[in-house]
Amino acid sequence: MKTIIHITFITILLVACNANSLESKKKSLDELKKEQSKLQEKIKALELEIAKLDTSKKTSIEAVEIKTQAIASSTFETYIDIQGKVDADQSVAVSSQMPGMITQIRVKPGDEVSKGQVLAETDASTMMQQLSDLETNLNLVTQIFIKQQNLWNQNIGTELQYLQAKTNKLSLEKKVGLMREQIRMTKIISPINGTVDAVNVKVGQTVAPGLAAINVVNFSHLKVKAELAETYSNRIKEGNTVQIFFPDINDSIQAKVSYASKSINPLTRTFTVEVPLQNNKNLRPNMVARLKIKDYISTKPSMVIPVKYIQKGVEESYVLIAKDGKAVKKTVTIGKEYNGLAEIISGTENGIAEGDLLIIEGYDLINDGDPISLK
Repeated sequence: MKTIIHITFITILLVACNANSLESKKKSLDELKKEQSKLQEKIKALELEIAKLDTSKKTSIEAVEIKTQAIASSTFETYIDIQGKVDADQSVAVSSQMPGMITQIRVKPGDEVSKGQVLAETDASTMMQQLSDLETNLNLVTQIFIKQQNLWNQNIGTELQYLQAKTNKLSLEKKVGLMREQIRMTKIISPINGTVDAVNVKVGQTVAPGLAAINVVNFSHLKVKAELAETYSNRIKEGNTVQIFFPDINDSIQAKVSYASKSINPLTRTFTVEVPLQNNKNLRPNMVARLKIKDYISTKPSMVIPVKYIQKGVEESYVLIAKDGKAVKKTVTIGKEYNGLAEIISGTENGIAEGDLLIIEGYDLINDGDPISLK
């Protein structure tokens, strides 16, 4: 029995050791593969440079035809491209505050309405009858109260009779006020100035609170809303210039960011940006908008070069310029990039200068010092 226990223990120990050894070897293999990948990239870059510099395979030195473009300085800007939609700052789906049947609709789509205007009404005949009864009773108790008050002022009658008359009057006044408020709630009233966008009910239809009856939109307070990834949260601020294009109407405008949310949506990892729009009758809520938000502008003019003409060395980036009939290698330091262009921020002695002739055709066939000729 002891022998079996010893054998089992030794077996478990060997399996555990083998598992640990396997994990260790896998980890070592992954690290070696990563190093191998980096070395292969460096080897490839060196092979390309050696192939360009190796003149032993060239039977004769011939000038390569090239094309050039003068390097100029300009203000460099970058933008964030994002899609958004037009939203109405004041867009309301007005509903009835009391359940009932529609008896009258006073507006139609396209009508201009003002705040407080009655748009439609529901049946209030029963309430009107109750209000009439209450007002009749109120007239009676009011007259009784006035007479009782006059008697009380002449020290005639009891204080109890005076207080009862006063209480009856005040009680009926509250009931009349409450009934009038309920009758007011049978009317569908616009809470804003705007335009009737849709009438969703018909005469004879039963409505209830919360059921959208009439849509009112204020088209003079439109804005564009967009959701941006949290990556841009430090680059977008209020006041940033925005170019907005509306593809459906083939129109564009320029505006500024009025609001950038300070919080990140935990589900989408985005934040909201709003851009106000001027009164434009061609714009409609929920219309698609494409935004180009300016997030960077160089503090002073800098040289700008198309990215495709910048070549990568082992430890540097460079371009080839034409000078005295030869290709000259110039080291560059790249700043911001946008839309296929790169901002050059290098200021070294070997850097480029404004007016240099950048080789834009044939640059991939020549090396530093090779003879060249202009097409």
